[in-house]
Amino acid sequence: MVLTTVVVALVVVFIRRLPASGVARHATASSGAASGTVLVDAELARQGAELTRLRDDVERRELRLAEREDRMDAESRQLDERGRELSAHDDELAVRRVSLSDLDAARRAELARVSGLDADAARAELVAGLEHEAKLAAAHTVRELEREAREDGEARARRILTTAIQRLAAQQTTESVVSVVSLPSEDMKGRIIGREGRNVRAFEQITGANVVIDSTPDTVLVSCFDPVRREVARITLRELLSDGRIHPTRIEEVHARSAREVERLCLRAGEDAVTEVGITDLHPELVRILGQLRYRTSYGQNVLGHLLECAHLAGLMADELELDRAVCSRAALLHDIGKALTHESEGSHALVGAELARRHGESPDVVHAIEAHHNEVEPRTVEAVLTQAADAISGSRPGARRESMEAYVRRLTSLEAIASGKPGVTKVFAMQAGRELRVMVQPLDVDDLQAQVLARDIAKQVEQELTYPGQIKVTV
Repeated sequence: MVLTTVVVALVVVFIRRLPASGVARHATASSGAASGTVLVDAELARQGAELTRLRDDVERRELRLAEREDRMDAESRQLDERGRELSAHDDELAVRRVSLSDLDAARRAELARVSGLDADAARAELVAGLEHEAKLAAAHTVRELEREAREDGEARARRILTTAIQRLAAQQTTESVVSVVSLPSEDMKGRIIGREGRNVRAFEQITGANVVIDSTPDTVLVSCFDPVRREVARITLRELLSDGRIHPTRIEEVHARSAREVERLCLRAGEDAVTEVGITDLHPELVRILGQLRYRTSYGQNVLGHLLECAHLAGLMADELELDRAVCSRAALLHDIGKALTHESEGSHALVGAELARRHGESPDVVHAIEAHHNEVEPRTVEAVLTQAADAISGSRPGARRESMEAYVRRLTSLEAIASGKPGVTKVFAMQAGRELRVMVQPLDVDDLQAQVLARDIAKQVEQELTYPGQIKVTV
């Protein structure tokens, strides 16, 4: 209403000013009085229409404002009502919460009175009972799992090993560490020795091998700790005997040619080995070194043949276990490659071979299997364990290796001595070529539980102190 009043006042003042200015103009203009009056009337009519429009617009705005105020008042009343309802609900919840707390306290007090235990003691007793039940259940589960794993594992391992061994046929060991060269006649011994021993000294100096000439008819022996060097010397001597010309210069010529021939044979043997196993990406240096093992033996077993046998066994077992055959065969083929360099490098053949494989780009799984196959490094992968198994099978099967009678007797004596030194032991017998140790004890001194502990102690001491192929069974 105030806005309307102000607008009307402004319009009236404006209208009042118009006639005054018009009269003034009329007084000064004598010739246009009639036309001025018409203009003033027209202006007044226009201003009146504008005033009417403004008044209508103001009234419409006032009406909308009034409606908006009514709606806001209604909403405010609704909010106040909702607030009162929520406050009442909160009060009701607080009362119920107090009631429930009192009820819970009364229930706990009654439970403590009936059981004779407070809340902490009851909780501790419940936890102890549940823990005991869980331990019993876990122990029972572990025992069942161990029994099933032992039964299933032994049966499956026996099946895998039997299958692998049946599918592999390997030769028996007949090789010696000394090379024998046959002579066409007994007179050749003198020509080999030469005047005042000149030829034999030159031969030994050039080849690095020893020539053993004794009373054995039509035969000389070539001896050297390095099998490759011994083979070069053997071929050199054979060529010299075939040619008939034996003197220092000729020995040098034939030795150089024989060394190249043996190098070629080593490379060919290595290539044949990797081809037989199915490996195509082996480093050429590893192939060459692998071929050198053709001339090395271990307990009479040819090392390259042993590696091929292990590679086939590992591959067959990997197939049975659904493992990567390529990795297992590769690790088994290379596990003894360090034997070709043992006399040239410090360390065991397992560690030397692992470093050699690592230097020539072999994978970590293969390197680990090589360095762990004699437990110098704890085996952490299945491939390493399979390499150990293949090595043990190849080395311990009947006829694979041979040892001297002195070493054989010494091993059996050491076995019996270890068991004889234990308290309560009366008799000890090493059976089956040292693969089984039977121990007799005094029953009054050693009961069944102590017998199990005694068997484990003997087995542990044997494992620490003796070197043996395969496994040794200890029976108390």
